[in-house]
Amino acid sequence: MSIAEKLHAVGRPLLQAQLDHPTVAGIARGDLPEPVFRSWLEQDYLFLLDYVRVFARLAWQAPDAHVGDLVDLAHATYHDELDLHRRMSAEFDADLEGARKGPACAAYTSFLLESAATYGEGLAALYPCMWGYSQLGRILADNPPAEPRYRAWVDTYADPGFAALAARIAQMIDEADPDPARAEALFTEGMAHELAFWDVPR
Repeated sequence: MSIAEKLHAVGRPLLQAQLDHPTVAGIARGDLPEPVFRSWLEQDYLFLLDYVRVFARLAWQAPDAHVGDLVDLAHATYHDELDLHRRMSAEFDADLEGARKGPACAAYTSFLLESAATYGEGLAALYPCMWGYSQLGRILADNPPAEPRYRAWVDTYADPGFAALAARIAQMIDEADPDPARAEALFTEGMAHELAFWDVPR
C-alpha cells in the first residue's frame, strides 16, 4: 500500500464526520441558511488566497518534473477557482473585501504555510483539502441538491478534472516519499482543520 493509499484509509472515516456536519448536510439538502453559506464563502475566499501561497512555496522546492504542476495549481486557484468563488459570492451578497479570518481559517492557513516549509510534508498537509473536497463532491453529486446555487457548488468539486488534480497530488506524495508516520500525522491534522472549517463564524 502506497503512502497516499494509507492516507485514504485514514481519511475515509474522517470524511464521514464532514458529511454529517450540519453545514455540509445543509448544502446537500439545498436548505442551508444563506447567512451561513455567505460566511463560509468569505472564509474560503481568504483561505484560497493563502492556498495559492502554499502551492507557490512548494513549487520553489519541487523536483523539476513537478514545478509545472504546482505553478499550474497556483495559477488555476488564483484565476479560475477564485473567479468562480467571486461569482458565487455575489449571488449570496458575500463581502469578500471586508472579510476577516475567523479562528478556524487562521489556524488552518497557518498550519498549511508552516507545513509547506518541507516539500513532502507540505503535500501531505494540503492533500486533505483536495482529496476531501473531491470526495465530498462525488458523494453529494449522487443525490444533488435541487437549489441551483448549492448544486453549482457540488458540481464544481464533483468534476472529474478536480478529481484528476487530487490524484496528481497523491502521485507527488508517493514520489516525494515523506516519512509515513509524519505524513499520516499531518494528513490527520489537515482533516481536523477541514472539519473545523465548516464551523463558520456567524
